[in-house]
Amino acid sequence: MKIGYLGPKATFTDLAVTTMFPRAEKIPYHTIPECIDAVSNEEIDAGVVPLENALEGSVNLTLDYLIHEQLLPIVGEIIAPIQQHLMVHPYHAHHWTEVKEIYSHSHAIAQCHKFLHANLKKAKHVYMTSTSAAAKFVSERPHLPIAAIANRLAAEEYGLTIVQENIHDYDYNHTRFIIVRKQNEPLKIDSPLYAGDKTTLMVMLPKDQPGALHQVLSAFAWRKLNLTKIESRPAKTGLGNYFFIIDIDQKMDEVLIPGAIAELEALDCTVQVLGSYPYYII
Repeated sequence: MKIGYLGPKATFTDLAVTTMFPRAEKIPYHTIPECIDAVSNEEIDAGVVPLENALEGSVNLTLDYLIHEQLLPIVGEIIAPIQQHLMVHPYHAHHWTEVKEIYSHSHAIAQCHKFLHANLKKAKHVYMTSTSAAAKFVSERPHLPIAAIANRLAAEEYGLTIVQENIHDYDYNHTRFIIVRKQNEPLKIDSPLYAGDKTTLMVMLPKDQPGALHQVLSAFAWRKLNLTKIESRPAKTGLGNYFFIIDIDQKMDEVLIPGAIAELEALDCTVQVLGSYPYYII
């Protein structure tokens, strides 16, 4: 099986794919659209791309590209912890407090602000395209007193020494990754990491009117359908036009969710099922 993902190697997306698909052929892509396009063109069997981070919020590019460009079904979700480590070339392992520059993605540096302020206040922060790229950069310059912030997989991939583990500010930082396929066929994943099922809908309101969103939510509320996320995104059809992404905390059934969809359609809403799928927590 070929699994594409947002690269490069040794990123958090790679870590999620490696954990869930240890025997698959992994193919990194430079951008989210490239990975999604590869699924649509059947170059790969499935693609894994980030959807939401607990601290930074939704990855808008993923949502918008799926909705407006390549409407592929979501067949799975992986929730992975984001654990940031400080790493250096082995030559500098015993005097890491003397590093002059710290390389990483801007989000990773921001997520480790408290540690950096307390321990490496004078070090310059240099932003890279990814945490993996930062680790690779540091590994190729053993003569420089520099460090990277990245995950454990990056340290192993590029031969760096982790000198301080878990330097992130918040332990509850996680990222949701979705698995998309060309056809709406579930992947056969027999994993103890299975945590449940959810269904994701895209809902477009017919027009802007008082109580429209309340009517939409009522269709789920009286059926006791638990919603775990509601998010609005521009419909790209004019200022003030939005669609809603709604996550329901259960798999598609034969009565409740179809009944809610029918009620929304009776209100002239446009409803698209983006997927009903299992999710896994690493």
